[in-house]
Amino acid sequence: MGKVAVGATVICVAAAAALLARHRMNCSGRWAKAMAILKDFEEKCGTPIGKLRQVADAMTVEMHAGLASEGGSKLKMLISYVDNLPTGDEKGLFYALDLGGTNFRVIRVLLGGQEGHVVKQEFEEGSIPPHLMTGSSNDLFDYIAEALAKFIATEDEGIHVSPGRQRELGFTFSFPVRQTSISSGNLIKWTKGFSIDDAVGQDIVGELTKAMDRAGLDMRVAALVNDTIGTLAGGRYSNKDVIAAVILGTGTNAAYVEQAHAIPKWHGLLPKSGEMVINMEWGNFRSSHLPLTEYDQALDAESLNPGEQIFEKVISGMYLGEIVRRVLCQMAEEADFFGDTVPPKLKIPFILRTPDMSAMHHDTSSDLRVVGNKLKDILEIPDTSLKMRKVVVKLCDIVATRGACLSAAGIVGILKKLGRDTVKDGEKQKSVIALDGGLYEHYTKFSACMESTLKEMLGKEVSENIIIELSNDGSGIGAALLAASHSQYLGMDESF
Repeated sequence: MGKVAVGATVICVAAAAALLARHRMNCSGRWAKAMAILKDFEEKCGTPIGKLRQVADAMTVEMHAGLASEGGSKLKMLISYVDNLPTGDEKGLFYALDLGGTNFRVIRVLLGGQEGHVVKQEFEEGSIPPHLMTGSSNDLFDYIAEALAKFIATEDEGIHVSPGRQRELGFTFSFPVRQTSISSGNLIKWTKGFSIDDAVGQDIVGELTKAMDRAGLDMRVAALVNDTIGTLAGGRYSNKDVIAAVILGTGTNAAYVEQAHAIPKWHGLLPKSGEMVINMEWGNFRSSHLPLTEYDQALDAESLNPGEQIFEKVISGMYLGEIVRRVLCQMAEEADFFGDTVPPKLKIPFILRTPDMSAMHHDTSSDLRVVGNKLKDILEIPDTSLKMRKVVVKLCDIVATRGACLSAAGIVGILKKLGRDTVKDGEKQKSVIALDGGLYEHYTKFSACMESTLKEMLGKEVSENIIIELSNDGSGIGAALLAASHSQYLGMDESF
C-alpha cells in the first residue's frame, strides 16, 4: 500500500474516532441533562415527614374553617344528612341504584339483622347510551327506571317486601349535588361527560321518582348519597369502629363521622343520633405546603377546572400517569431522552394511564420487559435500553410515592380533627378507615407506601389502633344499607 493510501486510511480512522468520541460526549451530555431533569423533579416532589405534618395540620385547619362557615374553606365540608348509620340490626329487602358515570348498577340486598346480616345480594350492570348523556333528563331517568323495573321483575318468590309496603331505594349519585335532606338534593352540574342542561338545579330524587312512576314502580328513594358516604355506611355496617371513608380511584374524596356538638349552629340541624356524616370533598384541598411542580401547574392550567381539585390532581388515578407523561415529554424535548426526535404519541395528553404506570412500576423482570412493551405499545417507542427503562420506573416511583404520602397526610388530618391522632390517658381507641377505589386496591406499591407513611406519621403506639380496611364495592351496598337505616318503616317488625 502506498504512503498516500496509508495516510488516507489513518486520517479516516482518526476522523471516525473523533466522530465516535463526539457522539459519546453528546450522548453523555444528553443523559446528564435527562438525569438533571429527573433529579430536579424528585426534589420538588419531596415529602419528608416534616412537610407531611404541615399538610396534615393544614387539612385539619381547613376542616374547621369549612364547618365554621359556608364557603369558609376550599373543603366544602357538606352536611350529608346521614345521621343514622347502619348498625347491623337492619332487616328486609332493599335496593340500590349506583350512578357514578357512564355505567350504572342496580343492586338488591336482603338483610337479616344481627344474626343474618347480608343474607343475599344480587346486581346487574348497565351503561348509559351516549345520546342520553346529552339528551333530556326525562330520557335519561326513564332509561334508568326501566332497567330498574326489569331488575325488580327478577325477584325470587321468597324475596319480597311485606304486603302494603313500598320498596325502598338508596341512590348513589356521584355528581355535584346540594343536598337538602337525606332523600333530596339539587343538581349543581353534570360532570364525567354528561351535559343535560334541563336537569341542572332540579331535585335529582324528584326526577328519578317521576321516572319510576312512569315505569309503573311503586318505590321510594330513602337515601341520596355519593360513593364516599356509601363506602362509609358499608364499612360501618360490618365494623362499628369505622369513623371515616376514603375513595382513592379515578377521583378521590373523603367523608367522616362528626359529633353533633362540633357542628356549628348555623347549619340549623339537630342530628338524631348525636352524630352526622360530613362529605369533605377533599379533592379540592390545597395548601402552600403541597409539593407542587411546574408539571402540576401546567396540568392544572390546561385542565377543564383550573385552580380547582388541586389535591385530586396530585393523588388520584386520573392524573398520576399524565404527570409521568409530562416529565418524560420534557426529557424527550430538552435532553433527547428517546432519540433525536420526540415520539409523537408522547405529546398526547392522558395517553399514559395510571394502570399502565402501575404495570411498569411493578415490573420485576430482569430486563424490565413490561416497561419496554408499554413504551412500545402505547407511545410507539420501539427500542429502549435497560438504563432508560430503569429511569421510567424511577419516575413512576417518584409520582406514586408523592401521591401515597399526601394521601396518608390527608388521613392524619382527619384523625387530628377527631382527636384520634394521639393516645389519651392510656386509652386505646380503635379507628377504622374504610377505603375503596381501584388506585388503592390494585396499585400495591401506592397502597403499601400510603400505609407505611401513615404509621410513620402517627408513631407505633397510635398506629396500632388505626386500621385501613378495604371496602370492596362499599358504595353500592352502602346505599342500600342507608335506605334501610332511614326506612320509613323503621321500628316495625320486618318479615321476609
